[in-house]
Amino acid sequence: MLISYDWLKQLIHTDKTAEEIGTLLTGAGLEVEGIHTFDVVQGGLEGIVIGEVLTCERHPDADRLSITTVDIGAGEPSQIVCGAPNVAAGQKVVVATVNSTLYPAGGEPFKIKKSKIRGAASEGMICAEDEIGIGTSHEGIMVLDTDLPNGTPAAEFFGLGSDKVFEIGLTPNRADAASHFGVARDLQALLDAKAQLPDTDAFKVNNTSRPVAVEIQNTDACPRYAGLTVSGVNVGPSPEWLQKRLRAIGLSPINNVVDVTNFVLHELGQPLHAFDADKIKGDKIVVKNVEAGTIFKTLDGVERKLNATDLMICNAEEPMAIGGVFGGEDSGVSEATTSIFIESAYFSPSSVRRTGMAHGLKTDASFRFERGTDPNMVITALKRAALLVQEVAGGEVSSEIVDVYPQPIQNHEVKLNIARAHTLIGQHIGVERIKSILTDLGIEITSETETDLTLSVPPFKVDVTREADVVEEILRIYGFNNIEMSENLATTFLAKFPSPYAEDVTETIAGYIAANGFHEIITNSITNSNYYQAIGETANLVQVVNYNSEDLDVLRKSMVFSGLEVLRRNINRRQRDLKLFELGKVYELQEGDYKESRRLSLYMTGNVTAESWKQPSIKTAFHDLAGVVQNVLRKLNAGDFEVQKLAENPYMRQGIAYAKNGTVIAELGMLDTAITRLMEVKEQVWYAELNWDYLLKKYKDKLVAEELSKFPEVRRDLSLVVDKHLSFDELKKVAFRVERKLLQDVNVFDVYEGDKIEAGKKAYALSFTLQDKQQTLTDKVIDSTMNRLMQQFEKQLGAFIRK
Repeated sequence: MLISYDWLKQLIHTDKTAEEIGTLLTGAGLEVEGIHTFDVVQGGLEGIVIGEVLTCERHPDADRLSITTVDIGAGEPSQIVCGAPNVAAGQKVVVATVNSTLYPAGGEPFKIKKSKIRGAASEGMICAEDEIGIGTSHEGIMVLDTDLPNGTPAAEFFGLGSDKVFEIGLTPNRADAASHFGVARDLQALLDAKAQLPDTDAFKVNNTSRPVAVEIQNTDACPRYAGLTVSGVNVGPSPEWLQKRLRAIGLSPINNVVDVTNFVLHELGQPLHAFDADKIKGDKIVVKNVEAGTIFKTLDGVERKLNATDLMICNAEEPMAIGGVFGGEDSGVSEATTSIFIESAYFSPSSVRRTGMAHGLKTDASFRFERGTDPNMVITALKRAALLVQEVAGGEVSSEIVDVYPQPIQNHEVKLNIARAHTLIGQHIGVERIKSILTDLGIEITSETETDLTLSVPPFKVDVTREADVVEEILRIYGFNNIEMSENLATTFLAKFPSPYAEDVTETIAGYIAANGFHEIITNSITNSNYYQAIGETANLVQVVNYNSEDLDVLRKSMVFSGLEVLRRNINRRQRDLKLFELGKVYELQEGDYKESRRLSLYMTGNVTAESWKQPSIKTAFHDLAGVVQNVLRKLNAGDFEVQKLAENPYMRQGIAYAKNGTVIAELGMLDTAITRLMEVKEQVWYAELNWDYLLKKYKDKLVAEELSKFPEVRRDLSLVVDKHLSFDELKKVAFRVERKLLQDVNVFDVYEGDKIEAGKKAYALSFTLQDKQQTLTDKVIDSTMNRLMQQFEKQLGAFIRK
């Protein structure tokens, strides 16, 4: 947001410099990100002064040149060679002094230097109006009618003084400061000065020849609508003072009527709109919603399809503007306009925000309406605009002010406990200082006791609704820097820190995964609902109410699609061997409540090893991903998980799940080709998703260590044939149930399925590691253990032992 220093000083008197004002505003929460100089004419006519031609003689070597001596108020006169036909002694002229820079209209800037022209020294330049950028004429030098002393800056003569402009980073909660008067209101509390609204006492209704009726059909979206008619206006360029004000804050002048509405918006924070009164059919304004799908052409020439929730400003027959957002092309002010209807209204922030987001429209008006404007400023701004229109465009107010306001918006009552306020502030500043600040900010004290103040907060203070908000207002004016730090700091609240700290655990695991060749990705939690519609998974989706784009309209229910978007982008750029991971959040609507949870997702596609002279490339397989997932779980001390068959999953065609204490902690497998085709990923993708919230909650930060055994391990191998549906995990469970003390590990080193064994069967080759940590194992104990294992494999699983 840009605020003009000169404009600000018209609303509040201050002798402080722009830099001092900037410091005060920043301390009060209106961060001044920069202060730059605005010049009406580029360069600000710096180094250009008024001079007087003392002598003028023809150049001896050039018929069209003259040698002059010019008094520029610098002691000795300067000799200047001039080629203008109208130069003569006794003239007051504009002189560009040596080392000044000229910015000519329509040309490149150039620096004035001492030079010789046809052998004659020249120390400066006598200028035409186009040469200093204030006009287009080049018929001759400017001859001034002035008594100003020689050496006076030309900018002073032309009234082109520069302005300082504050660039303020306005936070969303400070809608009350989105104007010059709003900033002046803060300065009122910071300085011993009074912010003055522009004088509107001169406003009067000249006649009532052009009345316009107003009807509000949707009072929720438009609680207040006012307007008046001005007839006999002459639409044209704005006067220089108005153009200067707008250009200083980065706006381009359009015409005197539109410029007035923009001026008032930035002066008072109340958006206005001017309609061509002759385009208001039936002399009636109707504020309502129209049928969804209605086509409406806005001022930018774009035809837009309206939604049923869009609030429209209509005449008796058709829409004319999108309420609080954008005007219509057919009803706007043009050079042919002679009568205007000025609209000043208060629109619901949620209505304007919803409409602006739906159509992708952001205007100065919608910026303010969607944050909350002051409903009590509506009439003041309307009168101010009417007076300014009459001043710059002529005309007469030809209707009474029509003001439809069925349910006036009341001030908000807040109770402030003085003792609690001092506690929140951090030191005792005194009740009188508190009252003074609140009064200066426009907050009325309706009653008070020894302990409490009852406050009436005006509606322009949109964000001040609680006691804490009031204390914040007091603190930013009193000054955070003025709160003294005590020698002994204490707190009445100590936050709980999880043990181990979740971020540390996350960083450790992320580091481990990255060390295994994975690249971390960060994707948007907002995604496209069409992805879920395509696979029939639209239940429980969390819809984004005010989405910017139709491609980003829901919060993701799964990490799958956002990761596939990254895979697609990389594969399309010939990066096909990919290992990616992401720690992010997923969202669901469950039983009317929103649920947010964190997930760790991993993606693998392409080759797991690159082609080299030593070995060919190896395609990524399920166990490459499973190994990483298992190691992550072991690092989190969740190694004793149970392997389950993958439950019905809309994203994975085949895979497994890991469970702990009945809770699924990870799912992994191959993504369904229907989904990868939908996302235009032609490669096979292996995917895993871990329940990160559960894992962090159950994580135990413990280091288990034990002394190395003095007694050796013993390995025995066993080959057995079982039903094809039996998994290695089931064999492993049986083994550990049979022998808990000596059995240290079970591993599978070969699996066979083929014509050498019975159909519907498969053969496992298993290794068993046995160890007694108290003594050396004997052959008798080893054989007894293996026999018991074989018996239980035969009994419990129907296995055939191959001997």
